[in-house]
Amino acid sequence: MTRPTVDVVGGGLAGSEAAWQLAELGYGVRLHEMRPERSTPAHQTGDLAEIVCTNSFKSEALDTAHGILKAEMRRLGCMLLEVADGCRVPAGTALAVDRRLFGAEVTRRITAHPRIRVVTGEVSSVPEGPAIVATGPLTSDALSADIRRLLGERHLAFFDAIAPIFSRESIDDAVVFAASRYGKGEADYLNCPFDRERYETFIDALLEADVYEGHDWDAVPYFEGCLPIEVMARRGRETLAHGPLRPVGLPDPRTGERHHAVAQLRMEDRAGQMWNLVGFQTRLKVGEQQRVFRLIPGLEEAEFLRYGSIHRNTYLNFPAGLTGHGSPHGRPELIFAGQLTGVEGYTESIASGLVAAINLHRLLEGAGPVTPPATTMLGGLYRYLREADPEHFQPMNANFGLLDPPAGKLRGGRKARRAALGTRALEDMERWARGVRGRSTPAEVA
Repeated sequence: MTRPTVDVVGGGLAGSEAAWQLAELGYGVRLHEMRPERSTPAHQTGDLAEIVCTNSFKSEALDTAHGILKAEMRRLGCMLLEVADGCRVPAGTALAVDRRLFGAEVTRRITAHPRIRVVTGEVSSVPEGPAIVATGPLTSDALSADIRRLLGERHLAFFDAIAPIFSRESIDDAVVFAASRYGKGEADYLNCPFDRERYETFIDALLEADVYEGHDWDAVPYFEGCLPIEVMARRGRETLAHGPLRPVGLPDPRTGERHHAVAQLRMEDRAGQMWNLVGFQTRLKVGEQQRVFRLIPGLEEAEFLRYGSIHRNTYLNFPAGLTGHGSPHGRPELIFAGQLTGVEGYTESIASGLVAAINLHRLLEGAGPVTPPATTMLGGLYRYLREADPEHFQPMNANFGLLDPPAGKLRGGRKARRAALGTRALEDMERWARGVRGRSTPAEVA
C-alpha cells in the first residue's frame, strides 16, 4: 500500500518524534524547520530537537510523574528517549543528556531516514493537507497570524526564561560540595551553601537588579513551573529557600551541617565541563547576572558559558479551539502537537508528538482518533488539555493530579501510593498500546 506524503511543521522535540514515527509507518514526510535559515532568541544551533532550557528530562523513578510518563512513552516506541539514553550524563535518578550530542544524534537519524525530507525555511501558513504542526513556543509571527486566522483569537502568549551555564573549572571546589538531594542516586549535583547572612545579601542584590526593558513584566502570565528567579524572590524573602534553594535533604558531607539555603548545579555535558544553575531561569541583564550570581557561594569567580535569557512563549488555548486529539474543528487531519498545545516540558512535548503521529495515521486509515485512558499520565494530560477552563487555561506538565484516583484506598505512605498509581498507569498503557497496535501504531512497525 502506497501511503501519502504528510507535512510536519517544526523540527523540535514533538515534530522530530512525529516525523520519525510517521516515516516508520511508511509515510513520506516533509519535515519543515526554519532553522538555521532563521533562528530564534533561544536557539544556538541548526540541529533538530535542540533543547534550550535545562538538559534534564527529569526523574525516571516510577514513583514520580515524569518517571511514569517516560515509561509509558517507551511502551509506545519513543525514538527520542532512545536517543536520550545514548547521550546520558550523570544526574542521579534523572535522565539528563549532553544537549549537543542529543541534538546531533536526532538530526543524524532524521536526515538519514529514507522517507523523511528536511525542508529548511520558514513556513508562513498552515498546510492544506494532512499535517502535524509542532512549532513550539517560538512559533514565527507569520505562522502565528495564520493559526490565529484559522482558530480565531485564541492565542495566549507569555514569556519564558532560561538559566545560565558555568564552566566547571571556574567553580570553587573549596566551597561547593557534591551530593544528590535525599541521597537518591550518586552525588551528581554540585551544591553551593548559603548561611543566612550570605542568603540575605544575595536576595537584596537580586531584588535590586535590573531586568531587560521593553515589556510590562508585571503583567506577563509566566508558567508557574518556569518562573524567573527574580520573580520568585519578589514573592517573599524566604520563597527561594523553600523553592529552588531549599536545603532539605542536603546536609554538608564535610560537616553534617544543614545550611540555610543551597543552590544546585547540574552537569550539562558528558565531559562535565558545563554546569547548569538549576532553577535559575532569569531575565536579568547580562551585567547584573555577573554581579548577582557571583554572590552565590562557590561561583565568585565563575565563568559564564551561557547567560540566562528571556524569550516569547506562545501556546494555543487548547480547550477553546481544538478537539480532544488536538485538531481544529472541521479539520481532523491537521493536528497540533508539542508546547504549542499547552503541554509544558520535554517529555510532555515528545509524547504529544508521538500521539499526534498515531492519530494522523489512524485518521488517514479511516479510523477515529484516540487518546490514552486518564489512568495513565499521558491520558491524564490530554484530559486536562480538553477539559480545562478555557478562561483560565495555562500550560501543564506531568503530575499526579492528572491521574484518575484509585477505585479503593491505597495503603502506605505517599511514595507507596504513587508507586501503585504508576503500576496501574503502566498496565493500562500497555493495554491501550496493544489496542491501537491493531491499527499499526509506530511501536508495531519494524
